Amino acid sequence: MEPPPLLLTLLHLLLLSSTTLSATTPNTTHSRPPTPSPTSSPTPNTTHSLHPTPTPTSSPTPTTPSPSRGSSALDPKQVRALQSLNIPTSKDPCTQLHSNTTLCDAAKPFRHLLSLTLANCSDDVALSFTALKSLSTLQSLHFLNCPIAPIRFPADLVASLHSFSAVSSLRHLTGVWLSRLQNLTDLTVSNVQVNASGPFVILGNLKKLRSVTISHANLTGNIPKHSNLNLTQIDFSGNKLEGRIPSSITILENLESLNLSSNTLNGEIPTSFGDLISLRNVSLASNLLSGPIPESISAIPGLVHLDLSSNQLNGTIPKFLSDMKSLKFLNLANNNFQGVVPFNVSFISKLAVFKISRNSNLCYNHSVLSSKLKLGIAPCDKHGLPMSPPPAKEDSSADDSSDSDYDDSDGDGDSQNQDHHHGPNKVVLGVAIGLSSLVFLIVFLILLSKWCG
Repeated sequence: MEPPPLLLTLLHLLLLSSTTLSATTPNTTHSRPPTPSPTSSPTPNTTHSLHPTPTPTSSPTPTTPSPSRGSSALDPKQVRALQSLNIPTSKDPCTQLHSNTTLCDAAKPFRHLLSLTLANCSDDVALSFTALKSLSTLQSLHFLNCPIAPIRFPADLVASLHSFSAVSSLRHLTGVWLSRLQNLTDLTVSNVQVNASGPFVILGNLKKLRSVTISHANLTGNIPKHSNLNLTQIDFSGNKLEGRIPSSITILENLESLNLSSNTLNGEIPTSFGDLISLRNVSLASNLLSGPIPESISAIPGLVHLDLSSNQLNGTIPKFLSDMKSLKFLNLANNNFQGVVPFNVSFISKLAVFKISRNSNLCYNHSVLSSKLKLGIAPCDKHGLPMSPPPAKEDSSADDSSDSDYDDSDGDGDSQNQDHHHGPNKVVLGVAIGLSSLVFLIVFLILLSKWCG
């Protein structure tokens, strides 16, 4: 006996339904964006590098590079000088692309070097008086990660140099050695030990200097009372300078940047500090300075960055700071300020950085500033005194939460975790529906066979 056509139609529909469910079941394998292969990362192009390289075991005969079309070649004496410093000269150093380590003039028949940077020197590189004498046309000479021994510079090179820097380079410099570079307008020495009784030993002879950085150099002594009036930038950070900031420093009306942080300077900030009318960036952080913030600072119209943190400054925070329209960075943390914070939300919100935590006698008016700002200080009571100790833990959590990089990564991680959690639920649901449909089909076929039999 054949089953009725209606039953065959129902059976066909059930089979189609089961097939569709199994096809739409979510795949348990999560697709991930392809990760770059380690071999696909770009490798540095050494073809155009002028950084010193180790001397080969067999030194080729020095050859003068052929001049490029339309320009003259480098002076052969200077080519030999570069080769003695392990700088490749297979191509004309004046015309190599993607190189900022040399700068040449356009003289004929031979060009001459005006600027040279020695970076990441190999252990067998050594300065020679002969090579430096051949390079006496240099106006700028820079050492970067070249811990080689300094030597006396030829007089012609000393007269020509206008810019000199040594960053993590030239072992055991002395103040007398630096003071011989009398025509410098720009001096940078950082992460190099400098043996001098004070900055004046160096700066006393450098009458043309406009920018000086001697940082993290273990420099001792006091801030010079007399400096070059043309100075626009001073950075003596990370040394062992002591004593007071001399009031005579305020006559440097062209000074734009002053960094004296991380020393052991003491006493008060000079009351005439506001005479530095060209200042844009000031950091006196991590010293032993005391006393109030001078009112004269309000007269500096273009001040952008003011860091007085980690000192022993006291008194109240002056309200005039909120009237300084150019100010974007204000750090007064870790001092002994007291009283009520004189700022409103409008002023704080315009700052890129604002820190006043770790001032135990400082408080804020909770009717003006919200506790959501996480200032790291307590609200004031009706007498203008802190109601409770500063919420240090909340302040640290506020600092962490303010870091947008961490916020973004955490948010992405949460969303990924949620996606990963919801994935298996959909898979289980699909499998369950498919299995239940299969069981129903088997039962239906058994009943159908019995009915037909």
